[in-house]
Amino acid sequence: MKKAIFVAATGQNVGKTTACLGLVSGLKKRYPSVGFMKPVGQEHVETENNLHVDKDVVLFKNWFKLKDAYEDMSPILFPKGFTRDFLDGKIEHQSLTNKILSSFEKISKKNAITVVEGTGHTGVGSIVNLNNAQVASLLGLEMILTASGGLGSSFDELALNIAQCEKYGVRVAGVILNRVLIEKRDMVEEYMLKALKRWKIPLLGIIPYNDFLSNPTMEDFELLFQAKLLSGTTSRMQHFEEIRLVASSIDHFRNITLPNTLIVTPASREDIILATLTRYWDYKISMPEEDLGAGMILTGSKPPKDYIVEQLKKADLPALYIPISSFMAMKMITSHTTKIRKKDAAKIQEAIRTVESHIDFPQLFNYLET
Repeated sequence: MKKAIFVAATGQNVGKTTACLGLVSGLKKRYPSVGFMKPVGQEHVETENNLHVDKDVVLFKNWFKLKDAYEDMSPILFPKGFTRDFLDGKIEHQSLTNKILSSFEKISKKNAITVVEGTGHTGVGSIVNLNNAQVASLLGLEMILTASGGLGSSFDELALNIAQCEKYGVRVAGVILNRVLIEKRDMVEEYMLKALKRWKIPLLGIIPYNDFLSNPTMEDFELLFQAKLLSGTTSRMQHFEEIRLVASSIDHFRNITLPNTLIVTPASREDIILATLTRYWDYKISMPEEDLGAGMILTGSKPPKDYIVEQLKKADLPALYIPISSFMAMKMITSHTTKIRKKDAAKIQEAIRTVESHIDFPQLFNYLET
């Protein structure tokens, strides 16, 4: 039986971590214990014990109640200046590989199966000779590639990444297509299966596009804009289905549907802010058991006045102030890719449900146990 599998992506923001959530959940139903590690991490957080750990490792350890040590689950991090120190000879490559090998050995010994998550596409980390293909080769693992849910462009990206794997002697054990539009699913499956035959690589899953997984929260915007909520901290994990820039007349604004909508407007537009609060209280009175789910991002060179902030706090409406123009705020929002965070239980559960139900686990189990 194979005791571990390496999961990488064909590019950035393809949904590798989402795929890993579903894989780990499904594997836990089959094996007595499942390990998880991310040998090389980039985005890290600080734990309660003041350890710097890859953010995905914290997510998986907390959600799945994994018992392995943080130090082993996240042995190498690339903080700012790491690559320059490496190229200047201040960091030895051998010490990095030894740390990865030691951590993997500890985790794989304790668990029946281990999911090893890479960082981005197979070439990420090449500047320090620790790209995903090199790390998979170091650990003697075969790879599952997660790709965007299309056909032509997805296959082209697979070709580039498979070539990198071949260079380092890593076999690709399967492909998972993520965010496939429902109306294109049958076509994508039929022709991707035909295309993958040339490599004799199985298609392990076709994950449908899920709007909810792309919906941002106020915490996402706090991180994006490096700002703290003015109000509504209890609704930090509120998801928004729609984001609207409001700079028109108050009469036009009254026709906008507000449930689960984030309003972006200048802090100087007190008429818009107060109208939003009025509709919030009207909704709460008429439907006390329901939540309007609205939020606000206030923009401009001048922050909202104190009495406005007090009104927002009284309503407990999630609101953020950022000292940039509404146009720039919208530009940053539309180019931002929402990530799954450890506090976002609703999104984690939805990711697991969506992925796990669309992975061909019988085929995967057959491969792992052969």
